[in-house]
Amino acid sequence: MARIGVVGCGWWAAFNHIPAVQESDRGAVVAICDLDRARLDRVGDEFGIGARYTDLDRMLATEALDGLIVSTPHVAHTDPAIAGLKAGAHVMVEKPMATSAADGRAIARAAERAGKQVLVPCGMNFTDFSHRAAAMVRDGRIGRIRHAVCQMGSALEDLFAGQPMVETADHMFRPPASTWADPARAGGYGWGQMSHALSWLCHVGDLAFADMFAITGKSPTGVDYYDAAVGHTRCGATVSLSGSATVPKHVGMHMDIRIYGTEGCLFFSNAPARLELRRMDAADEVLAISEEDAAYDGRLPVRHFVRLCAGEAIENGADGENGARVTEALAALYASAESGRPETINPPKVT
Repeated sequence: MARIGVVGCGWWAAFNHIPAVQESDRGAVVAICDLDRARLDRVGDEFGIGARYTDLDRMLATEALDGLIVSTPHVAHTDPAIAGLKAGAHVMVEKPMATSAADGRAIARAAERAGKQVLVPCGMNFTDFSHRAAAMVRDGRIGRIRHAVCQMGSALEDLFAGQPMVETADHMFRPPASTWADPARAGGYGWGQMSHALSWLCHVGDLAFADMFAITGKSPTGVDYYDAAVGHTRCGATVSLSGSATVPKHVGMHMDIRIYGTEGCLFFSNAPARLELRRMDAADEVLAISEEDAAYDGRLPVRHFVRLCAGEAIENGADGENGARVTEALAALYASAESGRPETINPPKVT
């Protein structure tokens, strides 16, 4: 039974992470940590977790954890993630993995040095059909990638406007505006949602960005509702990115990603659900995926993380390297939107 700790006991930890672990027969949340004692006790009482800490270092030194879930605000992921890795735990760190390119690379390097895995819970990356898509590209079935289109939309106009997210009215906690709608604390659609679509693109295409030029449209709080960007990858492919927070609630989230290569192309969308390989020689392959298969499951990556912590081999579709690439791309997107010019992404330094 894997021993798992959680740092950051807010909305998503209480609604998604802790219940997903507690549903598993391979692991349990044995300790929790939060700076807010009242919140810590409320979550501990709700889920029957007795070991409660306001100091992460003390929790890591005391509890001999197999895994640590980092569910702190976006801007506070790096130090807990690295601390967990140094303590010998696998780490699941919420997306975005970090909010600067340097911090993203620091987490990825810490995982390599510790011989542990980082898992970023971008749920689409852990589906069977996404593993199949990555294998198709890896096996050369679309040839060399030359272009990609990555579109995402979410029904989160209220969240990024700093308003209570309507569907969380009956949750223990609600997502705070300080995390999602404050431009000084990595609020906005890019960090908060486009990280999902970018993670899928980088995973399936094994892509890393070299530069980015972006413009954004703002919410009432000054974070990005809308993102439009173009860039090059390190393999020379061109990419077009698009994101929108203002999808109607009854429609929900959608991702539409198309990857074009020298021998064919790969089309994926979750609404309507499809995954199609189309080749120049007409040796096409269409995978049958249902709307249910393609529906977003926030607990899926948590289940993978529990298995990892229990010693199973898993296919980690959003590891530390993937998280670092996504962080680099988003940091460049925001820097370009601010500067009004293309921003170069430096390749990682070997240290």
